[in-house]
Amino acid sequence: MSMRGGPGGRGAYLTEEEKAAAPKVTKELLARVASYLLPYWKQMLIVLIAIAVASVLGMMPAVLTGKIIDDGLIGRNLDLLVKLILASLAVSFGSNLIGVLQSWMNTWIAEHITYDMRSQMFRHLQKMPQSFFTSNNQGDIITRMTSDISGVQRIITDTLTSILSNVITLIVALAAMYRRNWILATLGVMIVPLFTIPTRSAGKKRWSLTRESQAVSDEINGILNETLSVSGQTLVKLFNREEREAEKYEAAARKQIALNIKENMAGRWFRVVISTFTTIGPMLIYLVGGILMMKYNSDITVGDITVMVSLLSRMYGPVNSLLNIQVDWIRSMAMFTRIFEYLDMPVSIESAPDAVTPDHVEGNIVFDDVHFSYEPSREILKGINFELKAGSSIALVGPSGSGKSTIINLIPRLYDVDSGSVSFDGIDVRKLDLTFLREQVGIVSQETYLFNGTIMENLKYANPKATGQMIMEACKKANIYDFIVNQEKGFNTMVGNRGLKLSGGEKQRLSIARVLLKDPTILIFDEATSALDSISENLIQEAIDPLIKEKTSILIAHRLSTILAADEILVIKDGMIVEHGKHSELVKAGGVYTELYETQFKKALES
Repeated sequence: MSMRGGPGGRGAYLTEEEKAAAPKVTKELLARVASYLLPYWKQMLIVLIAIAVASVLGMMPAVLTGKIIDDGLIGRNLDLLVKLILASLAVSFGSNLIGVLQSWMNTWIAEHITYDMRSQMFRHLQKMPQSFFTSNNQGDIITRMTSDISGVQRIITDTLTSILSNVITLIVALAAMYRRNWILATLGVMIVPLFTIPTRSAGKKRWSLTRESQAVSDEINGILNETLSVSGQTLVKLFNREEREAEKYEAAARKQIALNIKENMAGRWFRVVISTFTTIGPMLIYLVGGILMMKYNSDITVGDITVMVSLLSRMYGPVNSLLNIQVDWIRSMAMFTRIFEYLDMPVSIESAPDAVTPDHVEGNIVFDDVHFSYEPSREILKGINFELKAGSSIALVGPSGSGKSTIINLIPRLYDVDSGSVSFDGIDVRKLDLTFLREQVGIVSQETYLFNGTIMENLKYANPKATGQMIMEACKKANIYDFIVNQEKGFNTMVGNRGLKLSGGEKQRLSIARVLLKDPTILIFDEATSALDSISENLIQEAIDPLIKEKTSILIAHRLSTILAADEILVIKDGMIVEHGKHSELVKAGGVYTELYETQFKKALES
């Protein structure tokens, strides 16, 4: 017996968390939900008509059963009996056929609405600032894009359709029953709600057991994940804890067995109880109908009583479903609320309405009294001032966490300054067209990200129109061309998830080639040779050195040769520029740079 969303199933009850987080349903929320349905109102109308027709036709076999019994069997009219049976089969087939149409149309609507929502959400998330992705859990972002919007599809295909279908079925069934006999119809209406008592009681019990079983299942999964991983197994073996871990697993597994047995038996008892209750209703109809026929000479017939019993059985499912619809409704509104919560987040970094796109580009960068903080309570940059002239280069050095990477992130507006300004060719970057600005900046970061595809696909991500000649030149400049052509599949070699099939140095050089294909005005290298072996570091350094001379460049580096290649060195400490100048001047000054030279740069040079 499926428990999801059915009578007494898991879907029939809200968790405490769901109750606490239940959204406030307002006219505005409902209007916003309806706005996604509105473009498909014609298809929705077809679904509504199909449900109504299918519900009426679905009741006809039960109604015809009365005539089959009274006029065909008891009336001993074989010709009429055959016609009634054929009519019953025909309407049943017609009902099912219309049901297929309704199901297809319903799914079509749901798929298109979820497509609209996913496209809207994805486009909105693409515009969100970098701070959104650093402050929000990645799993939560993916969940809203996938599970939550998939839930919307279930709402349309299940919840809305279920409400319409059940309401129409009930109305048709009640109309048919009262048309037959108002006394038996009233008795049926009084009995139906009683059927739901064992359903809800058993459902609560099974839901409680299911939650306990899920908790134990989570515990078992935790044990498996911890002890069967490479690191976990190493620890278990080194500390001789095999027996202890086996006992923990077996204890949890025994608990799960006991709960599974209880849950299964609760379902069995539930079916016994519900079977008994569903038998009581028809028996009462037979009893009262018999009394009316025998004691009061009523004109009610055997066929009428049979129809009443059949219609009563048809009412049970819709009534129970509608009684539990509040849960589905709350969950549906909660899902929409979670989706709207993300869609309503403001896009804080975007092109201004009067954004500028200069015709001529040089590449002069000026930081003027720049202050910046990720959180109001902790200022990262404190009055940064410097100028980088087109065609020149600067190196940013300083202790870890001093604010070097933050400075370069402000140039392409991954973040915006709190105060002060960053200007590009004399124009505040906030007044420039955002697409134009980011086309001018190329960054090679310490943590290179490659998409799971071929080398060619990753290179062309920077410039889909790049020619073979352009790609070859970029790869040669990045010192990666020989490596690529020596691969069995050359440029069609798969790099794996996040470039897993390539070494750190190969990924970095591929990243440099990708940036070169973008042909930016300003090149930024953020610790591009960090955490690499000496051979890879030298290959990357050989690629970087000539580029520094060709392009306006900013370098964050720990390698002395890279720093020396820059026209000027800026020393950053605690979010401030504490020193600036040439290498020889700074070493003699005896300040922060001297200390860095003695502890990091000189040591790296010697190694």
